[in-house]
Amino acid sequence: MSASDLSAALWQERRQLELLLFRLETLRLHVGAGNVEWLRLMASEIEAVLDRLRFEGLARSVESAVVAAQWGMPAQATLVELIAAAPAGPWAEILGEHLDALHALLDRLGAAARVNEEALRLLPLPGRPGPAGTAGLLDQLATGGNLERVLAVVRRAPQPALAQYLGGEKD
Repeated sequence: MSASDLSAALWQERRQLELLLFRLETLRLHVGAGNVEWLRLMASEIEAVLDRLRFEGLARSVESAVVAAQWGMPAQATLVELIAAAPAGPWAEILGEHLDALHALLDRLGAAARVNEEALRLLPLPGRPGPAGTAGLLDQLATGGNLERVLAVVRRAPQPALAQYLGGEKD
């Protein structure tokens, strides 16, 4: 295990963050169009990306701890600390590029989550046209449940553990 393994893990995490951003943008478009029938599916898709992100975060933590040990740092070293401790060579620059890209992705994810949460809160729960019967009530309850589920999923998007790992403030 080496810095190249850490870089590969960071690339994988970046890909999943980009996919999460894509899913949030897709959700925003569906909510904006009033397509409430897709809320359940969108929640599932976002949850799947969040699950993969948990795995990628664990892989990154393992690789980071190994590199930290190799570079004489504690296992919990942040990416900023690893960059500062990097030996002569390309690793400080490579990890710095990951740091900048990850900060940018986290900023975009935070904004996308806020926009989605606001749009979801303003989304009216449509009733079934015609006389209100059991089917109409069940549709409203299902839509309401899907709305609450997707709201909960959107609130998990910002990735605070990754932000903590990045350490320090971005420039």
